[in-house]
Amino acid sequence: MTHPELKQYTPVKYSRIYSLGAARGDLVVTNEEVAGPIDSSDEWIRQRTGIITRRRASASLSLMDMAEQASNEAIKKAGIDPQEIGAVIFSTITHPHQTPSAAALLAEKIGANPSPAFDISAACAGYCYGVAQADALVRSGMAKYVLVIGGEKLSDFIDPTDRSISFLLGDGAGAAIIGPSDTPGISPTVWGSDGSHWDAVGMSASLLELRDGTATWPTLRQEGQTVFRWAVWEMAKVAKRALEAAGVEPEDLSAMVTHQANMRIIDELAKQLKLPESVVVARDIVYTGNTSAASVPLAMHALLESGEVKSGGLALQIGFGAGLAFGAQVVVLP
Repeated sequence: MTHPELKQYTPVKYSRIYSLGAARGDLVVTNEEVAGPIDSSDEWIRQRTGIITRRRASASLSLMDMAEQASNEAIKKAGIDPQEIGAVIFSTITHPHQTPSAAALLAEKIGANPSPAFDISAACAGYCYGVAQADALVRSGMAKYVLVIGGEKLSDFIDPTDRSISFLLGDGAGAAIIGPSDTPGISPTVWGSDGSHWDAVGMSASLLELRDGTATWPTLRQEGQTVFRWAVWEMAKVAKRALEAAGVEPEDLSAMVTHQANMRIIDELAKQLKLPESVVVARDIVYTGNTSAASVPLAMHALLESGEVKSGGLALQIGFGAGLAFGAQVVVLP
């Protein structure tokens, strides 16, 4: 029996992405600039990763600056008032404060107070995790619109001499407004984690080790071969499960937007899925680099802005990384 004094939420059947916003670091960093400290070359980096340049933020451009810029673009394109935002979800691993959350400050900056706001720590899978939660919040009726942000200033946590990951990394933020829909716009999410590889991608030291003086400033590291094999073989299975959950075939897609980890991983996933030539594969990594939680929304934004894909088509988006965490869903392009 429903208690007469308890307010009830009004659920909706479907949700969709209304709009996307993007912000990239203000510096263009070439392969030549990062090759010296790792005793490498432009040719080696291109062959191994597909990257020609990466975008990084100068000292004067903060993670919050980029998140605010991307969020404001998404809000404007969605045509909504920030006060209508029922939740702010910020996925990041580079917010410089353990607490309070980046999301709470962002909600204040964009005029969304007093909406609930919280951060997600799922690294490169974080944006897809956020979309899953936003979809659930909208459909349950707990929020009409949800702002999801994936944002990173990875350059704050780079050791220039590290050959495992640092030369891959870039800075940026991507934002999405998710709200109610009359038709399906976001498929059921296939997500999870594999803690048996918990330390395959992570920091070189903990904050406690930094405090105790037994370590220097923590920077990002990865076990490249472990991550590569996991991403190629396990994420192909996740991608296929996501297509099945959405009830679509590869040829129904307009685009595949994966985490921009490495061009070899992206190309191998496309091969494993047997994508026809009609499906556009996002390759934003070439000029942006690996931006962790920001990479999926940035790559999708770039495809839409360039006209390579059009609004209304279907895109498979999949994020994967530290944890090891993964998340995938099929979405209608905004």
